[in-house]
Amino acid sequence: MENKKVLVTGSGTGLGREIALEFARQGAAVVIHYAHSADGALSAVNEILKAKGKATAIKADLREVDQAKKLALDAIDFLGGLDVLVNNAGITLTLEFEKVTPEQFDILYNVNVRSHYFIIQTALPTMIKQGGGAIINLSSVHGVRAYKGHSVYAGTKGAIIAYTRQLAVELAPLGIRINAIAPGAVPVENHYKIAGTTDMSGLGKLIPCGFYGTPLDIAKTAVFLASDDARYIIGQTIVVDGGTTSWMSFSEEFRDTGLRLGKGYVPGI
Repeated sequence: MENKKVLVTGSGTGLGREIALEFARQGAAVVIHYAHSADGALSAVNEILKAKGKATAIKADLREVDQAKKLALDAIDFLGGLDVLVNNAGITLTLEFEKVTPEQFDILYNVNVRSHYFIIQTALPTMIKQGGGAIINLSSVHGVRAYKGHSVYAGTKGAIIAYTRQLAVELAPLGIRINAIAPGAVPVENHYKIAGTTDMSGLGKLIPCGFYGTPLDIAKTAVFLASDDARYIIGQTIVVDGGTTSWMSFSEEFRDTGLRLGKGYVPGI
């Protein structure tokens, strides 16, 4: 990533912050975007500057498409171009389907999908003029598996997977590679606030590999997808979840039931 020019949206906290920092560690100049509180973004910028890197923080409310477009243009202006775009910004909502309001629906789709879409569209001429680039969209395992209370959020993450695949076909001939990452359980600040504790050790027991992921796991995946080592990976969604989505969750219970009934097995399981 030496001398690459990178924009990471939603990078004041959580996964986005670590992604931005990892690109900087690998030699890239980085624009860190935040929507509300500047604290996390500015501390990340300071960390990069202390390491003799190049970075700045830009505020934009991605609920507004005009601000999303301006973010892309301001980032390009600061960096002098754009080699890598990481669309990480997103809002989570956990709510029963029948209680979701039109306002909540619109906010999630505007931030999680529409802003990504039009930031890419705005950055496209610069990337084409430079001869290409890499785009990484952050989806989620909620985009490929279902869990109650996530009808709107999962819909946005599924949309990211679909339009990533579609745009990949359109943009690959122009020298632009686009892929997505679908993280599994990766605790960040907001998870700790909701849980009321930083001890998430019990979470690992629910994951086949025995432990949960870290923001750095996702950051290293993003850097790989942006690198020339991933030049033949186009239109894919890389699931980074410790095996969560590979697990047939009901199989063990069914097998135990069969054994208790003296059958020894359950056909087809």
